[in-house]
Amino acid sequence: MMLKKILFLCTGNSCRSQMAEGFGKMYGKGMEIISAGIEAHGLNPRAVQVMQEAGVDISQQTSDVLTPTMLTDVDLVVTLCGDAKDNCPILPAGSAHRHWGLEDPARSTGSEEEMMNKFRHVRNQIEQLVKELMQVQQ
Repeated sequence: MMLKKILFLCTGNSCRSQMAEGFGKMYGKGMEIISAGIEAHGLNPRAVQVMQEAGVDISQQTSDVLTPTMLTDVDLVVTLCGDAKDNCPILPAGSAHRHWGLEDPARSTGSEEEMMNKFRHVRNQIEQLVKELMQVQQ
């Protein structure tokens, strides 16, 4: 199936789904890439910073709550945490679902450097998963 619209869904649409949206827009040329959350927690500044380090600017993206309109014509919903997977609405006919169970870097503890390293680790996982997803489309 050729994907035209992908929705990345997470709990708060602040870190993982935002990073996935950023990489999706970078690697998914010609596709509509959006992200949302079961709730909206605001864009996490550490996520913005580690994405900037990777050359992707997500600073203008917004933290949004999932709406029925977002599911219109969606080809694939990717959940990035268990809460989003458990609370994912029934998808429209023809839509596919994938789950990437990734650790929430916003819950990391320790020094600033340790927390940033957790964000970088999750960012790198997301980039690899998005690249693999987009390679299937080529």
